[in-house]
Amino acid sequence: MSIRALRTLHAIARHGSFGAAGAAVGLTQSAVSLQVKSLEAEFGAQLFDRSRRLPVLTEAGKIVLEKSAEVLALYDQIGAALSDEQSLAGRLKLGAIQTALARELPDALAILNRQHPRARVHVTAGMSAELSLQVANGELDAAIATEPVRPHPPDLVATPLYQDRFWIVAPAGQGHRTAEDLLQSYPFIRFDRASWAGRMIDKRLREMRLDLHEEMVLDSQRVILTMVQKGLGVAIVPMSEAERGELDLTCVPFGAPQMSRWIVLLERQSHTGGRLGAELVRIIRDVTGGAQI
Repeated sequence: MSIRALRTLHAIARHGSFGAAGAAVGLTQSAVSLQVKSLEAEFGAQLFDRSRRLPVLTEAGKIVLEKSAEVLALYDQIGAALSDEQSLAGRLKLGAIQTALARELPDALAILNRQHPRARVHVTAGMSAELSLQVANGELDAAIATEPVRPHPPDLVATPLYQDRFWIVAPAGQGHRTAEDLLQSYPFIRFDRASWAGRMIDKRLREMRLDLHEEMVLDSQRVILTMVQKGLGVAIVPMSEAERGELDLTCVPFGAPQMSRWIVLLERQSHTGGRLGAELVRIIRDVTGGAQI
């Protein structure tokens, strides 16, 4: 039995499928299946009911999930328990875009709290453009945002965390249609140009010179996806592989090659290198399987 296999078990329970869990922990779906089989052999019990479309925990699986949470919590405390010097202290005023708040950041903050209980992170939500101004003005110590696009405050340093790709999302069952056909056949739901992601999308669309029938302009990716699910149009949004795998929507790559963006930690050039910020970068990269230090 390995700690990594137990973490994979929890990722499956959290994300709902072997594929999405693999994307979250940096493994292929087949590697996830092998880890589950090793746990089932170890405990002599079937942990998932595989007869359904998505795996469902059996009663034995629920017991292993509950008890292993205690094991993982104890394991995560070992490093901090070895020496008080390993435990960071202090406060970090952090901004974050909505997509990070909805997925990657909660897991990272939970790990940070367990490993460094004396550290305090105060979180503010916002769009990348406004968060960058708050970092530049000293209102925030750092922000998790899209990699800066012009115009942006000049005195910023961006540390890569993980990468998203851009997808055309449409109602389910439209995977046989081309990107251009989808964009011109449905009402277009636009990502607000005030956001950096919106600016990136707008620049590429202008290069494509498509005749779009714009119906809505929204600044929340979650709301945009809900509108598409209701059949109200198509949209272009940045998503991780794990998030895309959870959607019951048609997802077609946007751009050739497919457009992507980096999610980064923004700091002022004159205020970088703090141990707490560096530790948060390390944890987020571990959670997402993103850029390596």
